[in-house]
Amino acid sequence: MKFTLPMLLLLCCSLLFTGCVSEGVHRQKLEENAHLEEVIRSLQADYEALQYDKKQLTSRNDDLNTQLLESIKRSGLLQQDLDRARSDLARIEKVLQDRSAEAGAALASMRQTIDQLTEENQQMAALMEQERQARQAQLDEIQGTYNELVGKLEAEIDRGEVTISELKGKLTVNVVDQILFDSGQAELKPAGLEVLQRIGDILKTANGKEIQVEGHTDNVPISPRLQATFPSNWELSTARATTVLHFLQDKAGISGERLSAVGYGEYHPLASNSDATGRRQNRRIQIILVDQK
Repeated sequence: MKFTLPMLLLLCCSLLFTGCVSEGVHRQKLEENAHLEEVIRSLQADYEALQYDKKQLTSRNDDLNTQLLESIKRSGLLQQDLDRARSDLARIEKVLQDRSAEAGAALASMRQTIDQLTEENQQMAALMEQERQARQAQLDEIQGTYNELVGKLEAEIDRGEVTISELKGKLTVNVVDQILFDSGQAELKPAGLEVLQRIGDILKTANGKEIQVEGHTDNVPISPRLQATFPSNWELSTARATTVLHFLQDKAGISGERLSAVGYGEYHPLASNSDATGRRQNRRIQIILVDQK
């Protein structure tokens, strides 16, 4: 048992008064002494508890100091991050302002371009409408010419001597050679003259159109007796096309600027040359009405 200074003093006093006090007083003193010892023990226990609490608080205070230092360090790092974020934000805001100005200028330019394109598109639409109307007028004119030719050549069409076709503004009059020429010849027959006159009278009124005359033959070679005049079907087809061209110019009164002639010989057949029917279709004069270039 650990004795402190107060306890020793109490013991000494108790020994001094033992011999000179009565038994009752002695017992009272002993009881008081025991009570004091109990109080001292309680105080000693409280003291030890307080010492323990002090140690715990000191340890906790050290932990809190450590945490405080770490928090201060983290706060410094967070402040650095915040400063960097503010700097980045300021830089981004400047970039956005610059780009906003650029975007505004680009948008204004784009609007101007759109307005210009819209105006050009409207102009183009107007031109296209004019072109459509002009084209429709040409088609109507071609259709009128077609109808007139069909009416004037109805008998020849019924006999299969003439065919007339119209495709995309291109009118083609196909005349078999037997109505225009004798075999192996390039001089027009009387019946051919009459047919060509009717065709020429109609085509002459088709203003703004070119007239192309094409000569075609079958693949039968030129007979020996005619080779001096027409060495091959090239020459025969070309001579026949040229004969028709001259008639249209001289007799129908069509301007030479509107006329052209070409001979294709046997190389643009409409049908097979393996039988008489096919060869008959291939021997032909085609008069084609097209827009002037």
